[in-house]
Amino acid sequence: MMRLRSDSVPGVKLSACGANAFLNSDCTALKNGLGRVAPGFSPPDLIVHIKALACELPVTHQLPLSRWSTADLARYAHQCGLVASISGSAVWRWLHEDAIWPWRFRFWIFPRDPQFATKAGRILDLYERIWNQCPLGDDEFILSADEKTSIQARQRRHRTYPAQPGSPMKVEHEYKRCGAWAYLAALDVHRVKLFGRCEPKTGIAPFDRQVDQVMTQPPYNDAKRVFWIVDSGSSHRGPKAAARLQDRYKNLLLVHGPVHASWLNQIEIYFSIVQRKALTPNDFPSLTELEQRLLNFQTYYEQIAKPFEWKFTRRHLNELLSKIKKVSRDQHQLAA
Repeated sequence: MMRLRSDSVPGVKLSACGANAFLNSDCTALKNGLGRVAPGFSPPDLIVHIKALACELPVTHQLPLSRWSTADLARYAHQCGLVASISGSAVWRWLHEDAIWPWRFRFWIFPRDPQFATKAGRILDLYERIWNQCPLGDDEFILSADEKTSIQARQRRHRTYPAQPGSPMKVEHEYKRCGAWAYLAALDVHRVKLFGRCEPKTGIAPFDRQVDQVMTQPPYNDAKRVFWIVDSGSSHRGPKAAARLQDRYKNLLLVHGPVHASWLNQIEIYFSIVQRKALTPNDFPSLTELEQRLLNFQTYYEQIAKPFEWKFTRRHLNELLSKIKKVSRDQHQLAA
């Protein structure tokens, strides 16, 4: 391999994602002063440059790629004069040391609710049994509620075969649609008590029936306060929904999360468990059997589950928002 002499390395300016700004000039400053080193030696400065390159988008280097692969990084490092030759496996080892995987990606939504910190903070306080900086009593409860829409009942055109030695479960690819349910569920986050129902569709009336199902039974009907954590869906959106429900149940407080922050609502964790454990693979000959599966799974889960170990607090939220704000500011500065 080839390495840079230490006196030929230009000053490093880090971008918001940790990349070296001088790499944007296609490594022009790096093409001079290359010296040969012993085989098998991994020059520290070369590793730094490769990692910095991996933290840049390929499009910033005029490459028709959406993501880097190890082969792409090795090829580009050679083309721009960083190294005479290098293998993709060597690049992978260096990146793996710092958990840099530019070939992976995930979607996210930038927080755009102007009251994000306030709304999210209230929910995080409730998970710690705090409201308005005061501890909650034993006669106060927190429920996390939402709807899982359009759960289809798919009848397979051939029966499903169970797993056998050396062979996984076999599920027929083709199916017949047998309708769909909207699954409304509420989770008492500290007691792991579940309340669910299947409705043909979502809406204000189905959600009100869900609330009635919970609030008409003990201990919620006699509780001092019952906090319902919900999103801003049309079934329970805004102050009107909060006022409507409190007119019916004086001890009910509707707590709305920020826009696009369903990850703060613990019922979403339960929905993911339902999807993995009860609904996949989807093989239900009728809506009745699908409904029975959902309701029976609630009972099963209550018997084996413990409250989620929620560790994300207001402190973590403030750190996250500060980091996002800093990254956004740095990106605007680089764009300018």
